[in-house]
Amino acid sequence: MGCTYLLTTGVSLTAAWTTLNRPPTSAELQIAANKEVARRWEAWPAERIFPDRITYQPIAGHSEYATRTGIVPDTACAEGVDDVIANTIRRHECRAVLRATYVDQLQGIVVTVGVVAFPDPWKADRAYKELPGAQGPEGTGGVSPALHAAPFAGTASARFTDDARQDRTIDRGGPYVVLTTSGQVDGRPAAAVKKERPGEPFALAPQLGHTIARSLSAKSLPDCDDPLWRC
Repeated sequence: MGCTYLLTTGVSLTAAWTTLNRPPTSAELQIAANKEVARRWEAWPAERIFPDRITYQPIAGHSEYATRTGIVPDTACAEGVDDVIANTIRRHECRAVLRATYVDQLQGIVVTVGVVAFPDPWKADRAYKELPGAQGPEGTGGVSPALHAAPFAGTASARFTDDARQDRTIDRGGPYVVLTTSGQVDGRPAAAVKKERPGEPFALAPQLGHTIARSLSAKSLPDCDDPLWRC
């Protein structure tokens, strides 16, 4: 009996030691990578989520830079969006809405970008499918429901209010839905814009949203020795 007990204990200890000291499996690394991505909204500095400058192409083959004018400190889900959107994202367990505002290189167009964080990609996808999509032709008198505009005093975005919202876009990456809302830096009310404008004056907005969504959702190779990772 005693020998059997010692043998069983020895096998158990050996199995435990092997489990604790073996390299993580591919499945475990994938789980760790997913967890790291889902924590970025609170683990990354705001300036990393919203870089100071983001490249966009107003026309094919020509690159310009959009410059960040400010980052909103409030991350509450209900504060960053209109009520209809707030109800949808809360239903899918929104964790935060992060917002920052950019102006184009010519400082004629202003874009507020909003990152909506969810617990996992499946909840983000369900919310994405229920949220209003991109705005149609311009000159329709504004967009609602949409992301709230975020003006910053003393910058080119100072006059950008909700009344000036003329365009919206939506994108998704991993557990994040990225919304944008755009207007003109002079703050003219969207209701005053009666005619469609030639070209695509707000073409930078979906590009900014896509760049941020891609950065937030790109998986890194897990480093299980780094305390930031949970392998």
